Amino acid sequence: MFDLILNPFITILSLFYSVFGQNIVLSIAVFTVLIRLATSPLLLQQHRSTAKMQELQPKLRKLQEKYKNDREKLAQAQMQLYKEAGVNPLGGCLPLLVQLPIFLAMYQTIIHALANTPYQLIDLSGRILFPGLDNIVPIQNMWAGLDLTLPPTINPAYALVLPVLVMITQWVSYKVTVPEIPPNEDGTPNPMAQTTKTMANVMMVMFGLFSLSFSVGLSIYFVVSNITGMVQYTLLGKADWGKLVGKPKLQPAPVPASAPSNKLSTASSVKAVANNAKASNKANAPAEARSNPMSGAINKTEKRKNNKMRPRSQTN
Repeated sequence: MFDLILNPFITILSLFYSVFGQNIVLSIAVFTVLIRLATSPLLLQQHRSTAKMQELQPKLRKLQEKYKNDREKLAQAQMQLYKEAGVNPLGGCLPLLVQLPIFLAMYQTIIHALANTPYQLIDLSGRILFPGLDNIVPIQNMWAGLDLTLPPTINPAYALVLPVLVMITQWVSYKVTVPEIPPNEDGTPNPMAQTTKTMANVMMVMFGLFSLSFSVGLSIYFVVSNITGMVQYTLLGKADWGKLVGKPKLQPAPVPASAPSNKLSTASSVKAVANNAKASNKANAPAEARSNPMSGAINKTEKRKNNKMRPRSQTN
């Protein structure tokens, strides 16, 4: 089943090797970039899903605190929160699961292409799907004085630079592509942030050990893959290079949904002032009448004069 992915990959790499003047390092680089570009939509979907889940972390922690003694209600509340936010909790895992066999096939493709035993050479020839393309076997495994089929410890001493480059590019890739996990609301560090950092350090050391133990060709593939991934994130606008110098991107403060707009708040203020003034006038009117009793007498005198000046109606 895995051969359905592996054999086409080996064929594509062999085709690149034939086109690019039988330069296996250039062929590996172009092949890696091509596969990375093909998986860009999956990578973007994974990044978006991860970002949404991080935005929900404060609400999830509140639910965990509220229902810490009732797992069933906690699960129901979490699913309701995911539904309201339009988030699939497995949304970040699905693209990763799709990419996993692709990257494993890339890894196996490099190993098969760097065949150096009779059995491996025969197996490589049988996996190339294009008729006549198998005449490129065996592939030239020497590059810059290095035997790509051997580990750095058996190659010249300068080959040890490659495992160091693998670890450096792995660390830089983690720093610029993995978003920062914000602290808790009370200012304490988020345990998930420390877990992510620890896993990244472990992966960096593991890839360094792999590079020491396996062929130089795989080290070249790891370096090219890490650099390509960083370029990919940069083109998608998801890389944060400021984190390397301690200046991460500033996230804009979220605007509360209940906060009114400036126009609405201004109109409400004007209306409130007018209502207060009207109420104040009504309240002050009786007070003014009580404080000035002469005004009432003057009004009555004027009213009598007006009545006397009116002409009397003629009677028959």
